[in-house]
Amino acid sequence: MKTRAAPRIRIDLATKKRMSKRDYYQVLGVPRTATEADFKKAYRRLAMKYHPDRNPGDQEAEEKFKEAKEAYETLSDPQKRAIYDQYGHEGLTARGGMGGGFSAADAFSDIFGDVFGDIFGGGRRGGRSQVYRGADLRYDLELDLEQAVFGHTAEIEFASLAECETCSGSGAAPGSKVVTCETCNGIGQVRMQQGFFSVQQTCPRCKGRGQTITTPCDTCLGQGRVRQKRKLSVKVPEGVDTGDRIRLAGEGEIGRNGGPPGDLYVEIHVRDHPIFEREGPHLSCEVPISFVTAALGGSVEVPTLGGSVSLKVPPETQSGRVFRLREQGVKPVRGGPRGDLYCRVVVETPVNLTDEKKALLRKFEETMTSSSRDHSPRERSWLDGVKKFFEGVVSRT
Repeated sequence: MKTRAAPRIRIDLATKKRMSKRDYYQVLGVPRTATEADFKKAYRRLAMKYHPDRNPGDQEAEEKFKEAKEAYETLSDPQKRAIYDQYGHEGLTARGGMGGGFSAADAFSDIFGDVFGDIFGGGRRGGRSQVYRGADLRYDLELDLEQAVFGHTAEIEFASLAECETCSGSGAAPGSKVVTCETCNGIGQVRMQQGFFSVQQTCPRCKGRGQTITTPCDTCLGQGRVRQKRKLSVKVPEGVDTGDRIRLAGEGEIGRNGGPPGDLYVEIHVRDHPIFEREGPHLSCEVPISFVTAALGGSVEVPTLGGSVSLKVPPETQSGRVFRLREQGVKPVRGGPRGDLYCRVVVETPVNLTDEKKALLRKFEETMTSSSRDHSPRERSWLDGVKKFFEGVVSRT
């Protein structure tokens, strides 16, 4: 007769995980006498610190966020909290395992509900109310060219949804109670059965909160959020241009059901400048000069964003010639060398001439006519081209 070996004592992975879980009160950093408002405040603080959107790629922060969320969802539910206070993590596990048989159809329905719950509202199964991230906001900020080039600190004012101070975000009037929703039993979702398929949807009564309010707050009308005006100081880095955006993490609208806040995006719009035009890191401007300066040469004062500089104009300069002033442009916000300033000279024709000045110009013109090919090569070349054109037209006809 064979003797049976003594059974091995094993602890499965799920049991190990339960044994290694931290106390939910320690996770949130609250005493065991804490109220629901204390849980919500502690969770929001941890959510803002460890949310994956604010810590991309940080696995440790993601785990802490999940841990805080699990602790909050347990302790904020009066029924779950009572079980946890008496039996700990094992009590919650035992409660979750009760309820009879589990068919393949149920398994498929849970998977189906999980996938579509994530896509259409961020829902989660397992008795947890839906948590929504706050909406992102956009603010259009207009800047002068000098402010965009050298950087600027702007004070902005905008309206956004913030937590109602009267009810601390619960939506219930002071002194009244928030009760578990009878339709979804605090889950925040209801399951719609259609033959073999089962689809989870947001509870129509509590809108995914898992709780209902008997006496709504007069300030926020039960929403837990009110629209308020806010002021912020925005530091604009040097070198920004129209279309650039500055992201202020966590400065958007507050989330729902303890969700993290959204972000505020400040979009830059640079006003037109009376002198300069900008193209990337480079600036350009027109510099008017007299025809005497253009013919004989000279120096003209040219404005730059850092002050005026002297531009040397060589003799016989033609209108439209472009001069380049190195490193008088913009230093790009994303790095790279400073741009240049391109000055396009425009020869200005004199106006409001007296009879004496007109006579002098005519006399000057007479001296130029006899040798126009030497003094006006472009004009003579153009006239020659016109003459050849018409000669060609006549010969073709």
